[in-house]
Amino acid sequence: MSRARVLAVAAGVAIGSTLLVAPAHAAPAGAQDRVECTRMSNGQLCISLNTSPSRVEVFYTKKAGSQIRAKLGYRTTNGGSTYGPTETISTGDRETQTWTMSYRCDIDWKGLIKVEGQGTFETPWATC
Repeated sequence: MSRARVLAVAAGVAIGSTLLVAPAHAAPAGAQDRVECTRMSNGQLCISLNTSPSRVEVFYTKKAGSQIRAKLGYRTTNGGSTYGPTETISTGDRETQTWTMSYRCDIDWKGLIKVEGQGTFETPWATC
């Protein structure tokens, strides 16, 4: 077999075998997420359901654009929204709002950012 053919076969085997390996971050079947994020035009918004201590964190990382005034919060499937104070957020800032509490796992949680003059944006639902 020619050297080129051997290299082509070896490359094909290497590529094919990488497709069979699950990525390290893949969750087992039936597992539920504890962190959910959404990319926005000028940043990223996330909600994290944490343990030790039990807390809900919503954080926004501003990657571009002009300064904004916004407040971070969360909403649950059983209704109602909760927000922290209004903050001024500039490019390069990471704003975090934390609620230390025993959160319920029989409901879903959504991170929110309410930006003055622009409206409210949200993450996908997070579950525990």
